[in-house]
Amino acid sequence: MPTSFNQSVIEEFRANEGKVGGPFEGGDLLLLTTTGAKSGKQHTTPLGYVRDGDLLLVVGSNLGAPSHPAWYHNVLAHPQVQVEIGTESFAAIAVPAEGARRERLFAHVVRAVPGYGDYQTRTTRALPVVALERAEPEEGAGPREVNNLADKLIEVHTWLRSQLRHVRAEADAHFAAQAAHHGSDEPPAPGLGLQIRQHCLAFCQSLEFHHTSEDGHLFPAIASYHPHLRDAIDRLRDEHRTVTRVQGELLALLADISTADPRRFRTELDRMSQELTAHLDYEEESLLPVLAEIPWPPALPVPDTAESATT
Repeated sequence: MPTSFNQSVIEEFRANEGKVGGPFEGGDLLLLTTTGAKSGKQHTTPLGYVRDGDLLLVVGSNLGAPSHPAWYHNVLAHPQVQVEIGTESFAAIAVPAEGARRERLFAHVVRAVPGYGDYQTRTTRALPVVALERAEPEEGAGPREVNNLADKLIEVHTWLRSQLRHVRAEADAHFAAQAAHHGSDEPPAPGLGLQIRQHCLAFCQSLEFHHTSEDGHLFPAIASYHPHLRDAIDRLRDEHRTVTRVQGELLALLADISTADPRRFRTELDRMSQELTAHLDYEEESLLPVLAEIPWPPALPVPDTAESATT
């Protein structure tokens, strides 16, 4: 859809609590904000969606054009997205479906919105079906309320731990399916390769952003006010470099998980899990008492009374 049309729909959506007219009137519509695969810039696209349990399904129909829409390439490069429905906005992980799961979900979508079946007949490419999964920690994990920077750190760490468990569970399911079909005349069951890749990529990108923010902002501020923590912060910085190296090795394995050696993959994943868990534990042990004294979100600076009176 042309950018000007998209922008008018976005503005109408946000001005009317998610309700729009025109071709979207009466349909289920969300706004999907992705990170450009090449530009790194934020892009918002209005898309129809279909619910499947707790998942929101969007289809890369591109109106039946021969190529995938730009937003689909964006989510392959950057799985973390922002979703707006009505007045609600939340972070999500975009996971394209594969094999039999894609066929099942696409049939579900077509039953709800037959027009997607028409789009599929116009092109030889299989229209991607992307499941949007809320990027939230497991229920009951982490602080219920975030009142200070220590709570915020625990919230981030809880999400990272949950994503790592998610990746490990999916990897086990993937290799178990491979083993079950070993030596069989039947074609292998569709794997979870792309699903694992998306969760692992989201995890690695979140961890990289988290560490960059700590190294660039949080750690220098803590070191200046709490000199006795400088040795701990130096150790945490060293661990950041180690974790970054392990991430790179893991993503290299994920380049083609369908041919990855299960034992090697699990060894790398276990090593990363152990190093990361030890790192998060040490960071919490060292910094939480200090961070608990810092309100979150940060208080806005109060303008000088005399200055504000003259401006």
